Amino acid sequence: MTPDRRNFIASAGALAAVSPFPARPLRSQDRGRIVVVGGGFGGGTVARFLAVAGHDVTLVERNATFSTCPFSNTVLGGLNDMSAIAFNMKGLAAAGVTVIRREATGVDPDNRQLQLAGDSSLPYDRLVLSPGIEMQFDDLPGYDDAAAQIMPHAWQAGPQTAILRSQLEAMDDGGTVVIAPPEYPFRCPPGPYERASLIAWYLKNEKPRSKILILDTRDSFSKQALFEEAWTALYPGMIDWVGLSRGGRVVEVDPDTMTIITDFEQFEADVANIIPLQRAGAIARAAGVTDRTGWCPVAPDTFESMLVPGIHVIGDACLAGAMPKSGFSANAQGKVVAAAIDAILRGEALQSPKLINTCYSLAAPDYGFSVAGVYEVVGGELVSVEGSGGVSPTGAAPEVRAAEADYARAWYRTITHQIWG
Repeated sequence: MTPDRRNFIASAGALAAVSPFPARPLRSQDRGRIVVVGGGFGGGTVARFLAVAGHDVTLVERNATFSTCPFSNTVLGGLNDMSAIAFNMKGLAAAGVTVIRREATGVDPDNRQLQLAGDSSLPYDRLVLSPGIEMQFDDLPGYDDAAAQIMPHAWQAGPQTAILRSQLEAMDDGGTVVIAPPEYPFRCPPGPYERASLIAWYLKNEKPRSKILILDTRDSFSKQALFEEAWTALYPGMIDWVGLSRGGRVVEVDPDTMTIITDFEQFEADVANIIPLQRAGAIARAAGVTDRTGWCPVAPDTFESMLVPGIHVIGDACLAGAMPKSGFSANAQGKVVAAAIDAILRGEALQSPKLINTCYSLAAPDYGFSVAGVYEVVGGELVSVEGSGGVSPTGAAPEVRAAEADYARAWYRTITHQIWG
């Protein structure tokens, strides 16, 4: 790793803890009613920062705890248990956020009301939706909500993570684990390959005769050279990646027989991790902020919906130009939206933002690498800043890989404490 890249990664981690706007007095007439749906990386961030700025913030989150997809692969690899990735909303409440455990069911944008299960509603001046994703169960023949209990996707962390982990623990040595990533766009593009790596770590140590088969819809994937280098060094002969041109696209599954069918052949799995196509969470569709893609187009400087005024959409649910769908991205977007809403309510000019994303991957407890990017608004779009960011080099020394694994853990501790601590 070059010194410049090491410094960039360190500064990116530090920026994750920076307030999006300086503390300054808030006049009573500028105090806004902000309602936020979703207490994850995006929603939790914007709720905390706006509450600290003095606004009246209500967070609607249906779950008592939020389980993070980042670092959920460490649970599958046996490096952490479920408690390590689960966070409650008490820290947000202590920061001044009113937390309501309810399901958001709809939006009345004309009267600026968020509708909740049980026929109640919340008025808002600004509404922020950070609903994450939902699975398109109707896309893959044989795969539905019931099949997901047998062939878990585990792409929404929590119970699905626990199911997949228990299946790995129960599998006999010599079994085959099949991982089937979806087509783009989806949450955390490098995630399936990190998952294969950390499951391989567990199998290498506990069930060394086992194999992992990745059936892919593409002929290339994020950080491919880095992952393949790690697999060769750490798990020789254990992981087989089958891309599109080799017949990797899954077209049907049969959970009763644990069969996965591709364009040219079929495979039997002992454990099957089927990750279907995704779209924005249900409340986004109910609010009318999704387009034909199933995602939410937004203005790149404020993340306000291009379809419904007064509603901002952040995190995995939005279409954020060149910015990938990741926890780091959602946190950065939450800060931008907090600053934008604060400026709008104060009647101040908006600032053109720059956003950072750093995506870490672990191939083993002491083997990490990353890709980083900086994004700015140009011509009404969020684009990569030319010459910014970068990716970890191949051929790096073991101490460099170990340092990046430490950076990954430090980032996770920092960002989760900042949001929910």
